[in-house]
Amino acid sequence: MRDGPLAGVRVLDLTHALAGPYTTMLLSDLGADVVKIEPPDGDLSRRAGPFPPDDVDKHFGGYFQSVNRGKRSVMLNLKSMDGAAVFRRLAREADVVVENFTPGVMERFGLDYESLSREHPRLIYAALRGFGDRRSGSSPYQEWPAFDIVIQAMAGIMGITGTEDGAPIKVGPGVGDIFPGTMLALGIV
Repeated sequence: MRDGPLAGVRVLDLTHALAGPYTTMLLSDLGADVVKIEPPDGDLSRRAGPFPPDDVDKHFGGYFQSVNRGKRSVMLNLKSMDGAAVFRRLAREADVVVENFTPGVMERFGLDYESLSREHPRLIYAALRGFGDRRSGSSPYQEWPAFDIVIQAMAGIMGITGTEDGAPIKVGPGVGDIFPGTMLALGIV
């Protein structure tokens, strides 16, 4: 059993990239038991270095480890009927599901909020979308992928960080991912 204010809370983590994994990392840091569900070929960030010298297969890159600390990982193919069924069973015993797929992906898997909440009405289902979700209203950008640099540019942050006489420059840390991830963790808590 982990210590912390979220000890005993069970979280299923279907996130990737930075914003979602950052959310569930914060929940883990607060004591939640976070199970990261990875596709058969593993989370894409596993292949991003730097790698420890003894990781010859390059499975545990520094980027992956930095936002997935304190989590347990399992491989599950949600595209298969069996994989989706296993996830549904896990979700019945979870307190929270966190995902950051593009709109419609979880519906195609049959694992969207509406489907899971019928079997588990108290489930907290947290979805992180860069440009909204049909549940929260429509957006002309809803289908766009939301990467940190895109969010920084669209929000105007890069316009105030460039050199005085030069082009806009990205803010160093991924604030377009870290801040929404932090806010989602706060919303879940």
